[in-house]
Amino acid sequence: MTETLLDIAMMHSDTLITRAKQGDKNAQGKLVQLWYKRIYNFSYKFFLDHDLAMEAAQKTFISMCRNIEGLQDIARFKSWIYKIAVNYCREEARKTKNSKSISMDKIYNVEAEESPQWENSSARSDNPEKYYQHTELSDILQKSLMELSAEQREVVIMKEFEGLKFREIAEVLNISENTVKSRMYYGLDGLKKILERKNITKETIHYEL
Repeated sequence: MTETLLDIAMMHSDTLITRAKQGDKNAQGKLVQLWYKRIYNFSYKFFLDHDLAMEAAQKTFISMCRNIEGLQDIARFKSWIYKIAVNYCREEARKTKNSKSISMDKIYNVEAEESPQWENSSARSDNPEKYYQHTELSDILQKSLMELSAEQREVVIMKEFEGLKFREIAEVLNISENTVKSRMYYGLDGLKKILERKNITKETIHYEL
């Protein structure tokens, strides 16, 4: 996967994190700008719902700004911010389950324009047919992820879409690396079977994580 300027900035954000820990509001704001898209995209894939993803992301960054002074090791900022996001996603999921505010009809009728934009913005005009095929496959993948258990979905999203290492995921979820690998194995196996039921195979799906 090609590194973007955003990826490079994230890898060299230690100074920003240090300043944010010291109470620098400007640095905290820049961290929000730097990480918002990734945390929103993680939350969106978890819920397949824009409003819930926005809610979880906003709460994540409010918590980040309030608690970053207590972060002991700035090298663990990535796993720390994802841990906060996972906790809020779980909290919103519990609220949703209790209120039953999201039906399966809503999940399976999500408008394409609500989906995060993974593809290059010029793809639509350069090759319309390929663009719409890609969008359709992305939607199918999103909906298939929702059929996994929450535990498996968390791990698959963090590893395959967010690029976290097994060690980082273990830190985020407070479980062993072996447990992470087990959930990953069963999650990918389950996802493969779900996609096969929809007549989607590795030969027909081509997308950038």
